[in-house]
Amino acid sequence: MGAPHPHRKHQEAAISRTASAGRTAPWRWLPPLLALALGLWRLDRGGSMWRDESVTLQVARRPLGDLVGLLGQVDAVHGLHYALTHALLPLGEALGLPAPVALRLPSVLATALAATGVAALGHRLAGPRAALAAGVAYAVLPPVQMYAQEGRSYALVAAAVVWATYALHRRRWVAYAVLLAVACWLHAFAVLAVLAHAVAGWRLRAWRRCAAAVVACALPLALVGAGQADRQLGWLGRPSWADWAAYALVAGLALLLARDADRDLVRLALPLVLLPPGLLLAVSLVRPLYVDRYVLYALAGLALLAGARARPPAPARPPARALRPAAALAAALALAGALVPWSLWLRTPDSRKDDALAVAAAVRDLARPGDAVLFMPARRREWLLSSPGVYDGLTDLALAATPTASRTLQGTELPSDRLRARLTEAPRVLALMDPADQPLDAFPREAVKRQTLAVFFDLCEVRAVHGARVALYARPGECPSGEIG
Repeated sequence: MGAPHPHRKHQEAAISRTASAGRTAPWRWLPPLLALALGLWRLDRGGSMWRDESVTLQVARRPLGDLVGLLGQVDAVHGLHYALTHALLPLGEALGLPAPVALRLPSVLATALAATGVAALGHRLAGPRAALAAGVAYAVLPPVQMYAQEGRSYALVAAAVVWATYALHRRRWVAYAVLLAVACWLHAFAVLAVLAHAVAGWRLRAWRRCAAAVVACALPLALVGAGQADRQLGWLGRPSWADWAAYALVAGLALLLARDADRDLVRLALPLVLLPPGLLLAVSLVRPLYVDRYVLYALAGLALLAGARARPPAPARPPARALRPAAALAAALALAGALVPWSLWLRTPDSRKDDALAVAAAVRDLARPGDAVLFMPARRREWLLSSPGVYDGLTDLALAATPTASRTLQGTELPSDRLRARLTEAPRVLALMDPADQPLDAFPREAVKRQTLAVFFDLCEVRAVHGARVALYARPGECPSGEIG
């Protein structure tokens, strides 16, 4: 055989270099590794766990049949995540991981997967430099870091939506429909991504069919969830000025980044940033539904637009528009300086509303055998349900039916007259309450709790923990130190 033709030899070398570069290109491995490192960094958050994670933990530990019964009453929109956690949590605990760490690991992995998807989409739309910048930008965004370390569904929803967006761009229709349907079953508000995708896909018959299939698949969950909405979302108020200000800031930044960006990239990324949170905010003016974490996936669009700014300028573009290396380095250092304090804070107990494990520790320290416990309000029973070693040693005065028996999250309580009778017979009571600056529940049963404690007991001690108070009440003259707090 003769020597290869020179032109063919050059082609093979170019293909080899391209394949080699594809295997080692930083945009492929740096974003997921960075997301993974940030997710694993202080994953235990100082040994803390807030009440929403506590719900996930105690629900996931129920037998599967009891879990199905619960979802018929409440939290159906989280059903798939609870089922996944029910299956995966024992694996983490079998490896010797603390329960909160095992609970959060799926979110860490999902965030790394989402960062990979953002980078892959950036590469398809704007090249390797934009891919690297977009993937890194997504990984370091503070909300992304926050929910990467949380035992809830939001990071998983974001990963599914990101890869559905990638499948939309590649026109992989089966993958698109499946991924988006999974996202909707992980959280119903992922369906808003369908509206964002409509900007790029509406003219395509295949997209319209997929979108209809996704909506049809999500409809049963939406109908069940709508029936549970008053119990599940009744705590929500209308969007605050801070919610609108945050949306305006993100939207303004997205519009600024979209200037002169590739049209295909803008058609995918900009609607993803603007439409899901914007529509949810608008609907919440009539029926409060908005919480920023429900549309966490929208930040993938912002990361894509930011990454597009790292794309080399077109030859016709004036050189002055290109960001000089020194200016880019200065901007990166300034951004890192701003993000580091946020990143550190996000890994502390104070970054969440409360700390169920700190409440349990305070109760363990104050309690004596035979003590009673009272939750004020009743929904704060969640603070102890994920710490059965503490909860099982106390008498729950108000409890009528356990969470499992009643197929509820926090159980059901006795009527006011029976509750008053039981409470007046208790020698010592540990009352678990919201912080002093929170409004008191106006329900009659909660008023009976407060009034009975005030009339029949002395307040011995109050311990403030993050997001809660643990108060010890005893019969007059029976406080441990002989002093009344």
